[in-house]
Amino acid sequence: MMKFWPSSLMLLGLLACQPAAEPETKSKALFSQAAILAEADRYLSQEPVPLTDTLCARSEGGPQDFYSEGDYWWPDPEHPDGPYIRKDGLSNPGNFVAHRRAMRNLSRWVASLTAAYLAIEEDKYAAHALKHLRAWFLNPDTRMNPHLLYGQAIKGRVSGRGIGIIDSIHLIEVARSIQRLQEKGYLKEEEWQGLRDWFVQYTDWLTTHPYGLDEKDHGNNHSTWWAAQVAVFADLVGREDLLALCRDQFKKLLSEQMDEQGAFPDELARTKPFNYSLFNLEAYAILADVASTPEDNLWHYQAEHGSLKQSITFLLPTIQDKNQWAYQKDVEHFDELPIQSATLLLAGKAYDEPTYVELWQGLSPERSSHEIDRTYPIRQLSLWVNE
Repeated sequence: MMKFWPSSLMLLGLLACQPAAEPETKSKALFSQAAILAEADRYLSQEPVPLTDTLCARSEGGPQDFYSEGDYWWPDPEHPDGPYIRKDGLSNPGNFVAHRRAMRNLSRWVASLTAAYLAIEEDKYAAHALKHLRAWFLNPDTRMNPHLLYGQAIKGRVSGRGIGIIDSIHLIEVARSIQRLQEKGYLKEEEWQGLRDWFVQYTDWLTTHPYGLDEKDHGNNHSTWWAAQVAVFADLVGREDLLALCRDQFKKLLSEQMDEQGAFPDELARTKPFNYSLFNLEAYAILADVASTPEDNLWHYQAEHGSLKQSITFLLPTIQDKNQWAYQKDVEHFDELPIQSATLLLAGKAYDEPTYVELWQGLSPERSSHEIDRTYPIRQLSLWVNE
């Protein structure tokens, strides 16, 4: 259920001509077709890397089960062979991350190739995106099992946890790419039904399994990203009942999480408060963009302390000038933020705020570390905004 906004808005004025004194000068385009094609061309020779390419002996699952380990859990110096201990905000470099990287690369490659196909409709891009999709979701020997039973395991403590569901935020743009390919009529019926069936099964698991229900009610950014994932996957497979559930979740969470300043206190209490604040806000932006209806526009929903715009207003001065950040600096990667993430562009469209879009255009899209790359899953905004 893709949403294309009224052309009369002229996409916040960015598509409008400049004043009459400069009749031939136009506003800066949102997306560079040359950059989209150049990136996609780099991936045309990239072969699929499914989960089955890399196994971890510590996983209690099989070769087609996604496996990851809790970021902030480390060996106990006093008991090296005992259960891991937690160091919030400090990622353990010894953790198994191959499946996470594989899923992140799947998202990057498929979204980039799909964006190129949408830009110029050359079959080679869609065909290569489909090659990756077949390996991950259709091939019986390499497909990922549609659950996250073994996400964010902790050595000596648990084989998997509900909070591991946050790892699959990188399937969001995969689902959006499938949706766009289907809308363009590229997918054969058998392929579409197979892909749809995988996401039906995964969405059912997210909304019925105890891990999924734990994540739904976990609080902080975990619950927001649970709802964002469910909304995008439900939109792909046509589950209006789950989209309604996500709208209710948005309203509940915004009242619980946002204070009168527009801040998210749960995120400010972490050791990476700036990163987590931006991260949580992006989940709300995706959720509002996908789940809103004309009758129930989440962008304008008035929670206990105001609408989502209150939070954007709170963070905006810091996005413009990080020296304005009045809280503790993140223990890691503070200097790498902010980046050109989804929030400002989607909010600019929704609120008719050209300044948001101009600020978004001025930010760098570069993700300088694996940490920042895995935190922000939306990379190809041309899949979300119809320029």
